[in-house]
Amino acid sequence: MRVKVGIVATIVILSLTVLPSAHAESTVEIIMEKTTYSYCEKLFYTIKVSEVTGNPAIIHIRDDTGKGSSAIPFPITDLENPVPSRVAFEKEIFPLGKYFIDVEYSEAQTTAEFTLIDSGKVCIPETVKPIMANWLSGNISDGFLIDAFEKFTEDLELFKIPFDVNETTVYDVRIPEWVKNVGYWWLEGAISDDDLVNAINNLIERNIISLEQETGNEI
Repeated sequence: MRVKVGIVATIVILSLTVLPSAHAESTVEIIMEKTTYSYCEKLFYTIKVSEVTGNPAIIHIRDDTGKGSSAIPFPITDLENPVPSRVAFEKEIFPLGKYFIDVEYSEAQTTAEFTLIDSGKVCIPETVKPIMANWLSGNISDGFLIDAFEKFTEDLELFKIPFDVNETTVYDVRIPEWVKNVGYWWLEGAISDDDLVNAINNLIERNIISLEQETGNEI
């Protein structure tokens, strides 16, 4: 009888040492898609956790000076949770250098880092995309589209527009209907920002996109 009791006691002790604790602390990890990004690219990483607790992860992104974003709650619904950025890095917003991603989840914390460089790629601000979509839908005129190109990329000097678009001439700009295909390709990601800039500048240079002001009849 004592032998049996001793065996049972041994099994219980072994079970306690082998089985994981029910109260193990949660862990969190950041898996970076890559550690070097350039302007025009979008940040992408994955938050990996040891368990799904129902709580969101809290994300902060900061630069090497300590300046950072406000707290960003992100829902954790799986053990691995992709975090894609909606907007690309732009020169007007993000200075070059090193950045840090801080993630806190169920009292666990982790940090990852990446570096932002300037590869010389042409980058059209994201604000132009809804304007392009409105032009394709016929909600704004040709002139408003060209005016948006000029205003939102003025510091970048991407588009070479030889005529002045103002409140008087905004309805006199003419873009052929078939050019809308280029706009659709750009929005769908079939062509790059650089391709769009080259296409528009080429069409302006060839006078296919032009300012056609009416002139009075001479007497």
